[in-house]
Amino acid sequence: MEITEVVRRQATERKRDTLERLVSERDVWVSTAHPDHGPHQVPLWFLWDGRAVWMCTSAASATARNVREEPRVRLALPDTFDVVLVQGEAECFPDRDVPADAAEAFAAKFGWDPRAEEGSFLYVRVVPKSVRAWRGEPELRGRVIMRDGTWLE
Repeated sequence: MEITEVVRRQATERKRDTLERLVSERDVWVSTAHPDHGPHQVPLWFLWDGRAVWMCTSAASATARNVREEPRVRLALPDTFDVVLVQGEAECFPDRDVPADAAEAFAAKFGWDPRAEEGSFLYVRVVPKSVRAWRGEPELRGRVIMRDGTWLE
């Protein structure tokens, strides 16, 4: 196994890299919790619209149940070296009430439109309140790149 040296990125570079990944990645780990049922974590497809993360799940899923009861969520891109963690509050849209532009962009990215499926689906929108991004130990200091919904630079 070859270990390469990690070069510490500046905040503007971390922000740029994070935004590129939010556009290009397909999956995000979604962590929710319910007061009676405890924590729950699942991978979902997601869409970044430039301001928020959009996901879709069955309206009967544990994720849907949890975000209706407790909207605070954490999201993580699936790379344990190039870490991106997003925290925010979920806003829920039943498939019949989702904004058309969000649903159409989601369908275009994945080739799947939940609105055309049997059963009910819930679109979940998360506007980041905080974002942390780091690659290895040298970037632990300064890993917060968004605080209170504002990008730091």
